[in-house]
Amino acid sequence: HVRQLYALVSETLRYAPVLEKLLDGAALLQAEKKLPPQLAKVLVYDLLFGKGLKCGGRWKALARRHRARLEAELARLKVRHKVSRNEDLLAPEQASPAASQIPRYVRVNTLKTCVDDVIDFFKRQGYSYLGKAASLEELRALSGKKFLLDPHLPELLVFPPQTDLHDNLLYTSGHIILQDKASCLPAFLLGPAAGSHVIDACAAPGNKTSHLAAILRNKGQIFAFDVDPKRVATMNTLLARAGVTGCQLAQQDFLAVDPRDPKYSRVTHILLDPSCSGSGMVTRGPGEEVPSAERLQALAGFQRRALGHALSFPALRRLVYSTCSVHREENEDVVQAVLQEQGSAFRLVTAFPSWPCRGLAAFPGAESCLRASPAETLTHGFFVAVLERCEEGTDAPSSLPVAAEEKPQPREETEPGAAPRKRKRKKQRVK
Repeated sequence: HVRQLYALVSETLRYAPVLEKLLDGAALLQAEKKLPPQLAKVLVYDLLFGKGLKCGGRWKALARRHRARLEAELARLKVRHKVSRNEDLLAPEQASPAASQIPRYVRVNTLKTCVDDVIDFFKRQGYSYLGKAASLEELRALSGKKFLLDPHLPELLVFPPQTDLHDNLLYTSGHIILQDKASCLPAFLLGPAAGSHVIDACAAPGNKTSHLAAILRNKGQIFAFDVDPKRVATMNTLLARAGVTGCQLAQQDFLAVDPRDPKYSRVTHILLDPSCSGSGMVTRGPGEEVPSAERLQALAGFQRRALGHALSFPALRRLVYSTCSVHREENEDVVQAVLQEQGSAFRLVTAFPSWPCRGLAAFPGAESCLRASPAETLTHGFFVAVLERCEEGTDAPSSLPVAAEEKPQPREETEPGAAPRKRKRKKQRVK
């Protein structure tokens, strides 16, 4: 039910400009003054574009009462735009040109399957597999029913932009996760070994948490925090669908978590992806306001507190700080301020040395951080910094991403899928 509701809301938002025109043309809100505008959009989407009205009672009766007027207005709208399909009405309304250029990234959930089996599954569905991409240009040229293996991340498949897989069996069963490439970087760069104790400090909606669980092979312990009870409930459902075990969810503000609690005495890795301006998300509408200087400073203050708090866990060895923001105030400035507070306790690791887009030159060593953007990396805008404790992390391998890039399926990444591979093939055939 959560998945169906999420899909309905997502599609309603996608059709929002069209729905507003239909509501205005049919004068529905004027005729039904007690009908909330957002509910009206959902009802009209279900009635004209979705799979039919699922609700009952007076709302269903109300929608049916205005059906003829709405259908007539939809027909007039298509005539005005000289299109024959409902989907063609969306083209002039796309919010961001960058959004239509970013590929559809699909992370294979190795808790349930492996890359080879997912590739075979899509090939049986009529897709053409073109192998591992050698460059971003190959990703940019994708079209039709073709897909590639990502050149950087070994368990990430790449499809043409706007490929819709929400109804695909692999997605609904949790075998694949629809997750932007940049969003996959934090867990990948944290790279905890199986058996580690890990904190996901601001975890909802749970994609990064499920990625951590896959890296850990469900061995070890994840402590995931989020302050919003609804988001925690949603995350619990999503993690269950992904086959995640060994994860303790807590409806709690991460800043209120006591680092000295014995429960966290073995936490060696922390993923911190705090609330931010979201300015890197290309799906944001063009009318959305740029955050004010005061708003950015408020966010940066919270982010500094969260990062400083995360670094106070006594057994911590490695931490990834990430945002989906393009603003220096939330990224390099936060890392610089906290590193100065910590003295020589922690150091920046050069994250993914071959990654083309580096941190801004805000302070010496900021190039160790990485950035992502639609133009340079074909992803949403993103920032990632990797920190290690000096006395314990100096000898830790910080070039793991390089190994993954040079070898598409390195030993440590491949082993989790080796045993399930045979089991999964049998399950797929049964299905």
